Amino acid sequence: MIFSFDAYVTAALFDKSGRAAFALGDGTVRLETVGGYVTVEAHGGPLGGAILSAIVHPSGQGLVTGGDDGRVVWSRIEAGEVVATVLAEVKGKWIEHLAASPATGLIAFTAGREAHVRDIADPAFSRVFVHDKTVSGLAFDPKGRRLATAAYGGTQLWWAKIAEQKPQILKWAGSHIAVAFSPDGKFLVSSMQENQLHGWRLSDGKDMRMGGYPAKIKSLAFFDKGNLLVTAGANGAVVWPFAGASGPMGKEAAEIGFARDSMVVRVAGVEALPVALAGQDNGKIWAAHMRTGRIETLKAEKGSPISALCVSPDGQRLAWGDEDGEAGVLDIPDLSGPRII
Repeated sequence: MIFSFDAYVTAALFDKSGRAAFALGDGTVRLETVGGYVTVEAHGGPLGGAILSAIVHPSGQGLVTGGDDGRVVWSRIEAGEVVATVLAEVKGKWIEHLAASPATGLIAFTAGREAHVRDIADPAFSRVFVHDKTVSGLAFDPKGRRLATAAYGGTQLWWAKIAEQKPQILKWAGSHIAVAFSPDGKFLVSSMQENQLHGWRLSDGKDMRMGGYPAKIKSLAFFDKGNLLVTAGANGAVVWPFAGASGPMGKEAAEIGFARDSMVVRVAGVEALPVALAGQDNGKIWAAHMRTGRIETLKAEKGSPISALCVSPDGQRLAWGDEDGEAGVLDIPDLSGPRII
């Protein structure tokens, strides 16, 4: 299934039911339906219009988006009707980053130097964590109790529901632009402006450099039950081992799908399988099985750089979008055996 939206695809995601959803630079959300999609006018008007960030709602129904209009909006289909609800608004700020926890029903978003937390079960609940520098990334731990924030100089860990507190600071010089917890909650990884990752083992705070990249790492994803981490930022997809107590410490990364004429700019992974997916800056998309070594091209047509990738909850489909508004949904083949010619 292919769509032409004529707007930058900020995010391509799947809800709990396995339906694809696309958040676009024109302020709309497109929700997959049988044979097509419906449009939700989530952001727009005189204050702005672009969607800057998007996540699946903690309930698994629909998308939560952040825009340059300062609003956080929940878009979904309810009882056959298209609904858009404003969950929060910070006037004069851009909502550039979002995170959600299905475990606790919490939503976090950035607004300049602030990280905000809201609870979908309690409209009156609000927490604001102020930073010295602009917050450039957010992630909840697997239990949804702690919130990691990325900024200049390192990352910070906050208890998501506690109002007055001092965060645990994980220092590392440089600008940190994204952050992610390993699925077992043992490690925290950040992406940096300096073309590298940095990681911390949370049990003892021991940190690790994960460098060697020729470009900024704009995308990363854990897969294979958290045993592997795939990242963009190179001519191929870079895969780090995270199994065991030490994770990638003292280990080398593997680069797969190397191409001299293009860079991997977006990645995704199948949660339960050792299957990584990569989108390139020439519009191509491929999938690789880390144990069989099999690589299959899923989208061979060249085009604009891929801007969004996501695997469905059952690991069967891939949603993608590019910078020119082309998007689609692809089936992920079984790569566990040898290729049949």
